[in-house]
Amino acid sequence: MQWDLGLQGLAVLAAMSLGFGVIAGLIAGRDVAHRLLAAGITTVACFGAGLVTSEVLFGWATEEDLQPNVDGLSRDEVLLSSVLTTAVVVLVMRHVARRARDGAARGDHAGSHRHEDIGSAPGTGERFDRR
Repeated sequence: MQWDLGLQGLAVLAAMSLGFGVIAGLIAGRDVAHRLLAAGITTVACFGAGLVTSEVLFGWATEEDLQPNVDGLSRDEVLLSSVLTTAVVVLVMRHVARRARDGAARGDHAGSHRHEDIGSAPGTGERFDRR
């Protein structure tokens, strides 16, 4: 496989990825940490998806086949893959945040399983007398 993506194409891909990261950060969550995490994950994911889209999926096409083509970057195809990538990241981040929030509301520890009380009979959840 021959990579024909030039510096200008990489710069355009990086700028588009950063833009989609900012958009994801604005719509992903309520607190700053969650927004920054969503922006970072989306930026990296869009850059990777853009590379794969432009160089692997559409690397066979010539400039005449794909318009507009910016220094080897199939811009329209990368935009479409970035929209889909951003949607997936935002939906997953919202799902994870909702599960963590619901678990905290129930008193569960995020990511942990329900443990039986140390002083309970095995498998019953009932307390027993230790006299």
